[in-house]
Amino acid sequence: MTLVKDIAEHLNNLFPPETAEEYDNPGLMTGSLKKNVRTCRLALDVTSDVIDECEHEAELLIVHHPLIFGGVDSVTYDDPSGRLISRLIANDISCFAVHTNLDKNFRFSNRYLAKAVGDDLLTSRPLEGTSCGVVFDLPEKIYLGDYIEQVKEGLDVTGVITINDLNSRVKRVFAQGGAFDEDSIPALIEAGVEVVVSGEIKHHIAVLLSEYGIKSIIAGHRETERIFMPVLADELTKRFPDVRFLVSL
Repeated sequence: MTLVKDIAEHLNNLFPPETAEEYDNPGLMTGSLKKNVRTCRLALDVTSDVIDECEHEAELLIVHHPLIFGGVDSVTYDDPSGRLISRLIANDISCFAVHTNLDKNFRFSNRYLAKAVGDDLLTSRPLEGTSCGVVFDLPEKIYLGDYIEQVKEGLDVTGVITINDLNSRVKRVFAQGGAFDEDSIPALIEAGVEVVVSGEIKHHIAVLLSEYGIKSIIAGHRETERIFMPVLADELTKRFPDVRFLVSL
């Protein structure tokens, strides 16, 4: 029988907690490492709907975004976070988070975002000087407007945001799921990046990028990260064949 401990150790080997950002809080949020696991659910976030799916079915919930950041003053049903934590505990659901430590593992994160937004030849590579994004080239220079349609189709989204001229042309892409790290800008300039695809980019940062000649496409935090979890589920299924791994998208 597989224990939470077994899966947690495997996750920590894949995504060492010490590689996480200082503000982050990966690891076990609730429950016990000694609990047997027959079914595990994976999701981006702990939500009421996800807990509904776990109740009476999953002993373990693996999430990308930790439910608990920083100090916790109280856990009550009177606030949303406390209610979620209380429900996990009441239903004996162990919850484990892999966040920025997963983001920094090229094999499981932005490589798959790049594949979804145009890296047809799977040539994306980590870009030195960035926290976790990847860079790749489109087969040829194309209009930004046409590339946006490609991004929308690849991510299965109905819309994105850009402040740039749709008739400008792009080829070299930097892809970073979730929130764009503005400290990456010098590395992007050095690498000749022409367009950034990310989930969130602050407006003044999008303007700054534009001044450097770098276009931006904002495609949604959830939309640029949800593809990570099925990849992880496949990995865990191979490692723990006696556990059923389900993904909430």
